[in-house]
Amino acid sequence: MKFPVAIALLLSLATASAANAQAVEQFYKGRQMTMIVGTAPGGINDITARFVAHHLGQFIPGHPTIVVQNQPGAGGIASANRLYNTFEQDGSVIVKLERAVPMLAIQGDAAVNFDPLKITWLGSLSSYAKDSYLMLVMATNAVKSVDELKSSGKSITLGGDNAASSNLIFAIIAKEVLGLNIKVVRGYTGAAPMFLAMQSGELDGQIIGYSSVRTGQRDLWSHHAFRPLLQFGRATRLADFVDVPTADELTKDASALALLDFANSQFAIALPFAAPPGVPAGRAEALRSAFMAMCKDEAVLIEAEKLGIEMSPIDGAAVLKSIERAAATPREVIARYNALVGLDRK
Repeated sequence: MKFPVAIALLLSLATASAANAQAVEQFYKGRQMTMIVGTAPGGINDITARFVAHHLGQFIPGHPTIVVQNQPGAGGIASANRLYNTFEQDGSVIVKLERAVPMLAIQGDAAVNFDPLKITWLGSLSSYAKDSYLMLVMATNAVKSVDELKSSGKSITLGGDNAASSNLIFAIIAKEVLGLNIKVVRGYTGAAPMFLAMQSGELDGQIIGYSSVRTGQRDLWSHHAFRPLLQFGRATRLADFVDVPTADELTKDASALALLDFANSQFAIALPFAAPPGVPAGRAEALRSAFMAMCKDEAVLIEAEKLGIEMSPIDGAAVLKSIERAAATPREVIARYNALVGLDRK
């Protein structure tokens, strides 16, 4: 008698699964989804959001179209808050978040009104396996190596954005933790204005991702207009920059290394995408599966290579695990980090 019961149970589960898949497909068929970008047009977040919006729909049951909307504000915090509290939780809205934004929740930023552990994470295009966060100056700059910023009396001026921006955070870390002779100028609105300031001589440089500069400044990069001095975001030197040291190589202080580890943790989820909490389970799973299927598609990978997007994808579960690891950082390390970046805590 047990054998027929088992068969019936399997048939019941299969029927339920098929019905759920059909319901998901019916929801998305003919639908226009929205992709929110919490930054201005032109940067890596905008470029990758449009890239994903162009491809993801073909991997979602029902093949919806996806329209991109830029909603910049508070360094991406505003869109994360809306993701958590305002946007429809039906699976029709996706947000391209800045990688540092989940960290701000862990840090206790007063502007944060979301829990990164409850967001529906779809995954990240990049885990920084083939990328590096570079301190760049113009190739014409008098400073040839990072060693010159430690003891020679030479200095450089780096640009920075806001509290949620990695360029500012790592410029401050380079100055205050690594002891480099650096001046930091805040208030720029993204990488593009800083590149213009570098070319005019207003700034010496900025700190930016390797893939970001290859994508956003393709012509200048191909003409060797920049010189990398230092690598953040990784513990070992990227093969493309074997002569450029990592930040970890510049210090043996245990507290400094712990702080760098916390700061670098954001790069494990370098290009994250998410949906609001509360998305129905079937649709959430469909979105997660579609995201990873897209990341493995040969045509998508070819286009990513042409755009200079570093593809080392991780799924939603891996994104969540990375955030949980960062959240387990000792509070004294986070407190020092907050003090360095001048964070307004709750």
